[in-house]
Amino acid sequence: MRKYYTRACNFYYGKTSREKIKKKIALPLCGNKDICFSKVEIFTRNKKKINSRIINIKNIKHQSLTLKKELNKDLIKITSKRNFFSNQTIMGILNMTPDSFSDGGQYNKTSKALKHINLMINSGAEIIDIGGESTRPGSKTILPEKEWKRISQVVKIFKKKFPKIKLSVDTRKSDVIKNALRYKVDMINDVSSFSHDTRSLKTIEKFNIIKVLHHMQGTPQTMQINPKYKNVLLDIYDFFEENIAKNFTGKKFSKSIVLDPGIGFGKNLKHNLMLMSKISLFHSLGFPILIGTSRKRFISQISGKFDTKERFGGTLSSVLFTLSQGVQIFRVHNVKEVKQGILVYKELLNQ
Repeated sequence: MRKYYTRACNFYYGKTSREKIKKKIALPLCGNKDICFSKVEIFTRNKKKINSRIINIKNIKHQSLTLKKELNKDLIKITSKRNFFSNQTIMGILNMTPDSFSDGGQYNKTSKALKHINLMINSGAEIIDIGGESTRPGSKTILPEKEWKRISQVVKIFKKKFPKIKLSVDTRKSDVIKNALRYKVDMINDVSSFSHDTRSLKTIEKFNIIKVLHHMQGTPQTMQINPKYKNVLLDIYDFFEENIAKNFTGKKFSKSIVLDPGIGFGKNLKHNLMLMSKISLFHSLGFPILIGTSRKRFISQISGKFDTKERFGGTLSSVLFTLSQGVQIFRVHNVKEVKQGILVYKELLNQ
């Protein structure tokens, strides 16, 4: 387990960011000169206590030899470019299920699914994430044959119809992964981080595909029954670091990884807010970050009587807030509205 954790903070954007980088008083976040940081928050963890302090990057040289070594290693990862996505990539959600929490039953037929895919692509989605099993709180596991049957027709023809769009399959099962790989799938988005099915990692190891490592405490059936952490931010960081070290380091397929801290997957409101407020910590692992906040319960917990069916206002707020910390990929239902929000937000930052 780590003793030190490094979180980039004190961000600048657009023209100001480029000026700060040129003057060497700030560093680019994830290789993107349109967002930079001039300070880092250092977390120190031992068995009894977690402390944190914020220092300017110019003062790193004055730290102890051990800490300076750790900080410099983390800074290399924090500033390195993330290669296979643009800086604001929208992943459109296609749930081909009868029981997903928000849109279950709406796109079960192939014709409706393809129409919705086309709409999301025209609205700005660069990735389509197709799922055949609901993983909402309390949902039941279904057989892989049933899950594949739900999505198979769309997966089979996806690349013929949409060759320039990345296809992601949202599944925990090796049989579904194996079937999907026959049809040039680009990503596997596994909410169990490839732990639900012990054969999943073996199934993908010979394929150059993107793997989403997603954090979930427990299972969909149990994850929202009183979730607990010592510190949700650092515990999930440790989970990712240990998972990567155990399953991916030194292997050919180790580089194409995306991290998703799993908002709402075994987290209460306090946990979710902590993760989003300090999500830039995960940049020190060196991989793109994906976040899925679309229509989730934390929005209603905050908004109370102002809750709405699609929860678009809360979704967009969380997207823009995490975008401001360098999150690259946003898994959403309302693609066009989120795209519009990002375009306006970026333009304002560049003034």
